[in-house]
Amino acid sequence: MNRGTFGKVAVSGLVAFAASIVALVTGCSKEKAAASESVTTSITVNALPPETETFLRQQFLDDVKSFEAKNAGIKIDAREGKMDPRTFTTKLAGGQLEDVFYVYFTDPANLIAKKQVAEITPYLKDFPSVAQIRPELMKVFSAGGKVYGLPWTNYSMGLLYNRTLFTKAGLDPNNPPKTWPDVRTAAKKIAALGDGVVGYGDYSKSNTGGWHFTAEIYSIGGDVAVKDGETWKAAFNDDKGKQVLQQLKDMRWTDNAMGQRQFLEWADLLQMMASGKLGMYIATSDNIPVMVSQFKGNYDDYGLAPMPGGKATLAGGEGFMFNAKATPEKIKAGLKWLLFKYDNPERFDEQQKQEATAKRPVGLPEPALWVGDAAKKYTAAVTAYANLPAGNYAPFNAGSGGVQLKLEPPLAQQIYAVLDTAMAKVLTDQNADIGALLADAEKQANVILATVK
Repeated sequence: MNRGTFGKVAVSGLVAFAASIVALVTGCSKEKAAASESVTTSITVNALPPETETFLRQQFLDDVKSFEAKNAGIKIDAREGKMDPRTFTTKLAGGQLEDVFYVYFTDPANLIAKKQVAEITPYLKDFPSVAQIRPELMKVFSAGGKVYGLPWTNYSMGLLYNRTLFTKAGLDPNNPPKTWPDVRTAAKKIAALGDGVVGYGDYSKSNTGGWHFTAEIYSIGGDVAVKDGETWKAAFNDDKGKQVLQQLKDMRWTDNAMGQRQFLEWADLLQMMASGKLGMYIATSDNIPVMVSQFKGNYDDYGLAPMPGGKATLAGGEGFMFNAKATPEKIKAGLKWLLFKYDNPERFDEQQKQEATAKRPVGLPEPALWVGDAAKKYTAAVTAYANLPAGNYAPFNAGSGGVQLKLEPPLAQQIYAVLDTAMAKVLTDQNADIGALLADAEKQANVILATVK
């Protein structure tokens, strides 16, 4: 081959090579453009379980894949963690807050008042299933006729009791106490069994005493704090507050039905109940699987009834709200995600089957998030896959429907810390002055409540 021929071949080769490079670059550009066009909205969401919660994390990631497959154009950027009031404002101002973020029921009112969350009312018309969420739970995320978020799960307090001890004490485990005088009577009979058995237990440490005082005063129609115009004031220094403390004082000192050991906090009562040494205490249903998994209790031993008194019950829960800076496209995509992952009546059966297959508890009486057909679907799914003795919770299910749900007071943990002192005093000093204790707690609580904005 002469130099001329070689030159022609070389030039031809270079042209072909250059063409192939152009084609490759063009192809890559088209692929990138197609990929970019396929994702029209990307949203950040939190509440991804940590790696230590293997089942829940994998379930979450599987749901993300399924959702994205069903909703072409929406990309979920899932992050661990939940809403932290201490860092919320900083994250919002710095653009670090997720588009859709987890909140407790105690958060929405304050976030709405500060205009830190987006209104979602205009978009709900495209999501008819929202109409089947319990109206009182939707109110938690509403203000002025506008909606700012959706609930996911809820809880309310009830009377947790040991069915085995009830039977031993001659009490009917299918007919638990309905009033506080009934509780006192039952507690005396259970304590009379001896061998270190306590009839009724209560907290008085680490803010848990104030938490239980709140639940107990709600149950007889009282309040811990009320709004007076634009300010909050303590409301527990009255006949209702005195009734709560007097009941405890009588059971502790007159009846000797609460045992000698006091200054109890959260795990103490669960451990006592699991060991068969406690007849009753007020709690949420999620205490039951904890007693079994952590303290070697037995599901068959435990029953749940509505709060004695029945006027109201302390309630709470979790839900999701939307970043105030989120675009309409992100809000609509976020609603689609929430109504697929968390609030989806069409997935009840699938979700309960997953829980049962993973040997997680199915059949606890809450959450009770739904009304109408959705409630029926949820009940049917739970019934189909229940692995707990659901009959043990029949009193709670039958008697809680008409009980008013009341949320925690503002700055709840600070108020609870104040009320711990009153609870501890009546349980450790038979000469405790209830009136003086409540008056002192009222002064301290009003100082705290004056800071609520």
